[in-house]
Amino acid sequence: MAKENSSHHLAEAKRKRLTWILCVSGLCILSYVLGSWQNNTVPTSSSEVYSRMGCDETTTTTRAQTNPSSSSSDESLSSSSSSLSSSEPVGLDFESHHKLELKVTNQTVKYFEPCDMSLSEYTPCEDRERGRRFDRNMMKYRERHCPSKDELLYCLIPPPPNYKIPFKWPQSRDYAWYDNIPHKELSIEKAIQNWIQVEGERFRFPGGGTMFPRGADAYIDDIARLIPLTDGAIRTAIDTGCGVASFGAYLLKRDIVAMSFAPRDTHEAQVQFALERGVPAIIGIMGSRRLPYPARAFDLAHCSRCLIPWFQNELKRVHKSPPLCSKSDQPDFAWYKDLESCVTPLPEANNPNEFAGGALEDWPDRAFAVPPRIIRGTIPDTNAEKFREDNEVWKERIAYYKQIMPEFSRGRFRNIMDMNAYLGGFAAAIMKYPSWVMNVVPVDAEKQTLGVIYERGFIGTYQDWCEGFSTYPRTYDLIHAGGLFSIYENSKSL
Repeated sequence: MAKENSSHHLAEAKRKRLTWILCVSGLCILSYVLGSWQNNTVPTSSSEVYSRMGCDETTTTTRAQTNPSSSSSDESLSSSSSSLSSSEPVGLDFESHHKLELKVTNQTVKYFEPCDMSLSEYTPCEDRERGRRFDRNMMKYRERHCPSKDELLYCLIPPPPNYKIPFKWPQSRDYAWYDNIPHKELSIEKAIQNWIQVEGERFRFPGGGTMFPRGADAYIDDIARLIPLTDGAIRTAIDTGCGVASFGAYLLKRDIVAMSFAPRDTHEAQVQFALERGVPAIIGIMGSRRLPYPARAFDLAHCSRCLIPWFQNELKRVHKSPPLCSKSDQPDFAWYKDLESCVTPLPEANNPNEFAGGALEDWPDRAFAVPPRIIRGTIPDTNAEKFREDNEVWKERIAYYKQIMPEFSRGRFRNIMDMNAYLGGFAAAIMKYPSWVMNVVPVDAEKQTLGVIYERGFIGTYQDWCEGFSTYPRTYDLIHAGGLFSIYENSKSL
């Protein structure tokens, strides 16, 4: 008996469920049919058209009356009324009626064609063909010599065939794609020194160098036995004649950032290799001019069999050392400035225990401590309060950048350039990202602040943006240009 009751209730539940499904399906079909019939009905009057579109007939008629192309208001109204009463489809107006009046100019957009493939590694101010016109004395022919207006190229530099996205840091320290820098010369010429090796379609960087056959890492450990490298006292370094920048690459793991530089010479593409690895580097040479850095910029200077005559004066200008020269010299001015036979003096100290130029905090506290140049008042209209305000501004801006570029903080952009760095707030705000920043202070900027940037523990250079930068094509992943164009808006050179 119990089994019969259970079977009866189960059958009744199935019947009710089926009935409910059929009812809902019927209602859905009915709604669809009614909707299709209503939408396919042709409107017979203008009122019906406007009621369906949610428009106001009176307003539309008034717009037709005020049309400037009409000969008179009466004619306009008559024409509008006749067209609205017609059974023909009404032409809808899709033009915007709240327009911002823009000043129309006769300027046309310029489109640049690709350059010839032979120019895929073109560096305008370090062109070797142009350099041959200059004196070889003191390596002048390998210094910056930018093209004249007649020599400027108006085309886009093409990438080499089969160019690939570089390896991501830290893998890029040890590997690079052969197709991105198709040069095997160094792998042959420097084979014994372990600069670089070819492995199939990629290069491998074993970390060797001219003077460190056991590798840069072991070489730096040897230096650390003489100089403390991990306590934060040494943060900025300069490496001249850097090769493929293995020295700088392995300093990074010790929180030391090196400005590695080398000329564009017979050692093909050495700086290009460095930047492809994600290591800071720039084309440059110790010749007849000052290096483009302020005085007392570096905590450590390195030259491993670089065959460059330092003349001591330039080494001591950029390195911290005793004064030898006149006070009239501008120690931070270093853009196309010829070398002189003197050593730039250090700032005066008030007592024997005071650090000349101001003491620096250890890294990483140095990044947000008020720099000595600001404390001493050498930067016009800039004090500790404005320095801190600038840091807060960049903290907010970087938070916004992360919203529109989520990959910004994840290492997508390894090599970053700030074309108008000011106090270095941009670089400081992203110092924990797996990136490094080339902080550039334009020589035309109102305030020359590159010394402040170095005192914060970051690196950079001077630059006239009416000229080419001393780097290879495709070497930066992200270029930041906050406030740059206002500096050059009245320049006739652009």
